[in-house]
Amino acid sequence: MSFKILEYDTYLRPFEADIKLRYNLYKNKKQTLLSSGQTLCDFANAHKYFGFHKANGGWYYREWAPGADAVYIMGDMNGWNKTSLPLNRLNNGVWEIFLSGDNTLYGGCKVKTVVEKNGELFERIPLYARRVVQDPVTYVWTAEILDEKPYKWKKRSFTPNKNLFIYECHIGMAQEKAEVGTFNEFTDNILPKIKELGYTAIQIMAIMEHPYYGSFGYQVSSFFAVSSRFGMPEDLKRLIDTAHGMGIAVLLDVIHSHAVKNTEEGINRFDGTDFQFFHLGDRGEHPAWDTKLFNYDKNEVIHFLLSNLKFWLEEYHFDGFRFDGVTSMIYRDHGLGSAFTDYGKYFSLNTDVEAITYLQLANELIREVNPKAITIAEDMSAMPGMCLPIEEGGIGFDYRLSMGIPDMWIKLLKNCRDEDWNMFYLWHELTSRRPKEKYIGYAESHDQALVGDKTIMFWLCDAEMYTNMSKSTPSLVIDRGIALHKMIRLITISLAGEGYLNFMGNEFGHPEWIDFPREGNGWSYHYCRRQWSLADDENLKYEWLREFDKAMLCLVKENKLFNVPPESLFIDDEKKVIVFKRANVIFVFNFHPTDCYDGYFIKTGAEGKFTVCFSTDSEMYGGYNRIPNATYSSDKNASGKRGIKIYLPSRTALCIKKEKELFRY
Repeated sequence: MSFKILEYDTYLRPFEADIKLRYNLYKNKKQTLLSSGQTLCDFANAHKYFGFHKANGGWYYREWAPGADAVYIMGDMNGWNKTSLPLNRLNNGVWEIFLSGDNTLYGGCKVKTVVEKNGELFERIPLYARRVVQDPVTYVWTAEILDEKPYKWKKRSFTPNKNLFIYECHIGMAQEKAEVGTFNEFTDNILPKIKELGYTAIQIMAIMEHPYYGSFGYQVSSFFAVSSRFGMPEDLKRLIDTAHGMGIAVLLDVIHSHAVKNTEEGINRFDGTDFQFFHLGDRGEHPAWDTKLFNYDKNEVIHFLLSNLKFWLEEYHFDGFRFDGVTSMIYRDHGLGSAFTDYGKYFSLNTDVEAITYLQLANELIREVNPKAITIAEDMSAMPGMCLPIEEGGIGFDYRLSMGIPDMWIKLLKNCRDEDWNMFYLWHELTSRRPKEKYIGYAESHDQALVGDKTIMFWLCDAEMYTNMSKSTPSLVIDRGIALHKMIRLITISLAGEGYLNFMGNEFGHPEWIDFPREGNGWSYHYCRRQWSLADDENLKYEWLREFDKAMLCLVKENKLFNVPPESLFIDDEKKVIVFKRANVIFVFNFHPTDCYDGYFIKTGAEGKFTVCFSTDSEMYGGYNRIPNATYSSDKNASGKRGIKIYLPSRTALCIKKEKELFRY
């Protein structure tokens, strides 16, 4: 079998055997998992069997706990007696009990699992619990039975917009108040803002239950439970339903790369052993995250994780997933300190082929459940084929995040004077991509907004943001910051991918970092919120940045930029100018901090009249309005190239179009 990935990238030909191996491992694992005529969608139904299920005359409760000597259920229904309700052992490590009586369990009834191992009793949260709550006094977590009435979806089917403009968000910190926000507040207050900005998708963090709020949701304890901090499951369904009604897709930031170590709150040592879900020894421990690592070769683990994906797609109508920590999954050293400088680094004994097989199965399952679903990989290693179909030798994702781009911008802002930025380096970093694979470009995400780092606007302006963001207060520092903030975003969205992502509030240069409540800040929520009022205040410069962001997205949408790759027209490193074309728009960037150029020749390659349709220097976006409202007729220069001559101010980006195609932003 010949794979198209080898045609797309001829440098992979020496690794043809490795590409074939990963495909065969996927096929073999699929054969092992599925019986004759079965699909992955048929297989991934663990949540429909395990956990609590109401039946005629009572309730069934089932768990997979192969290492347990005995399993019990306790709760409000039996006065928290640890051993009065034992489960029966079935085959293959499965335990079951039937609780007679329709009202034996009820909405709000709190329950816990008790596992006996080597004569000891351990309290556990049921693996498939759909709601887990924390006692405000004792801080102990318990499962809670849901009174699950079917949600009446207003939008039963939804097709995501093919042009992905993703608004990355966190429900808890999305409100301006200094406390944890709710699903309903997000639906009522924040979704309209996202719609107005023009984003076509939201990517929600921290949905799966996690014991520590400050983990940003990345240390999951209960994989089937919606975080109770933000409200009830039906509140999340209403949020998604409302978003769909606005034309906004909803992606879940899914964490299948690791799990929290906690035993009383999480799935670690659920059956009393170290190896139920995770690898033994060092391979089961993430040295940087202090978390547990899944054994992706174990069929029961695959069953659990695939069922988890199907659950979120079907039960909550999510439109797809952003898979967190893919680099950590697919390398045994988790990519820590690794430099992926040659192709041999992708195909070695360090490669975790079992994790790659799981990701292939996950992508196939997701397409079976919802052919319109979107999958995005967070992979910093640039593994070849990550976003190619499995049958072409790939792993099956739709997009990968352009993770090197934010690092590049922060590196430049921290270590390099404006006048020393290299335009050829910028072009290379913003356009270097795996052939035939789609990328989500972004200048910054939540990673750069966390305390300990700084957002782009904070790197640019720092303390002056506290004193000089009034429109009536002049400041060269703020002027520089606003100019570069706009240029960085515009060149990123127009070059760095086939989609775009922004973390909430960063579009208007949110002035402060994110710092979760912790002992070091007196458990304060002051820095764990979003100050929307800053951009809503017409007297503050934040409004300029927000309006620019809206116009920028409109520009990209109207001209369908993501459908066409960019084409370099001219790079002048001495003058700090980059000129390129994407679709029918010519982009001109002058990154020089002081030099303006009169009569600068821009190659158009065609006859006609041209007009500047978008300018970062517009006064409505906080610029100096140095671009004349003029029409430029193309002509030939001394070299016989056809183009136009324009005035190109310092620290400014222009978008130029033919007059007959003009749409002003």
